[in-house]
Amino acid sequence: PHPYFFDYHRKYRPLFTTGRCGAMRIMMADQGLEWEEIVVDFADWMKGDLKATCVFGQLPKLEDGGFALYQSNAILRHLGRNHDAYGKDGKEAALIDMMCDGVEDLRLKYAKMIYQEYDTGKDAYIKDLPNHLDKFEAVMAKNKTGFLVGDKPSFADYSLFEVLLNHLVLCSSCLDTFPSLKSFVDKMSARPKIKVFLDSDAYKKLPINGNGKQ
Repeated sequence: PHPYFFDYHRKYRPLFTTGRCGAMRIMMADQGLEWEEIVVDFADWMKGDLKATCVFGQLPKLEDGGFALYQSNAILRHLGRNHDAYGKDGKEAALIDMMCDGVEDLRLKYAKMIYQEYDTGKDAYIKDLPNHLDKFEAVMAKNKTGFLVGDKPSFADYSLFEVLLNHLVLCSSCLDTFPSLKSFVDKMSARPKIKVFLDSDAYKKLPINGNGKQ
């Protein structure tokens, strides 16, 4: 009944329980899209039948009619192309790709700490975090529109927003010295459809990470 469908397995690929699909959910909510999300039970996944149909043996998967797509950032780019969230021209699109890759670097650093080094590396990660956030602060401050590229949110903005929300749970003061990023989070959070989604039980019931750390 809805144009977008997710197959999403939290236990199998738990880099971000709200995250690998989190930016997609936020983006689709903001764009006014409806979707059906299918969560695959761990036991069913381990049977291997569904895994064998996945191009890289991984979820999430997006289905749009007869079109199937894997890899979270590829899905974000697909949504960006189809919903005017990929810049106004080729140069802006290239910059958005660059920012998306930068967000992915931060996402992976966070995931490594959460899943491999939480007990021994959390404090060091938080101490070093400004050295990563300052890059995004500089871009946001220079653009002066409240977004990473151009004058409206791109798929990279949705990805950065979702990652920053997770970091604010990790360290509530992490944006205190980054006024552009703090304003960005406030601005995105106040967008009416995003606000409704973030206030929904569907969003609140999701743990941030698959191992319970946050």
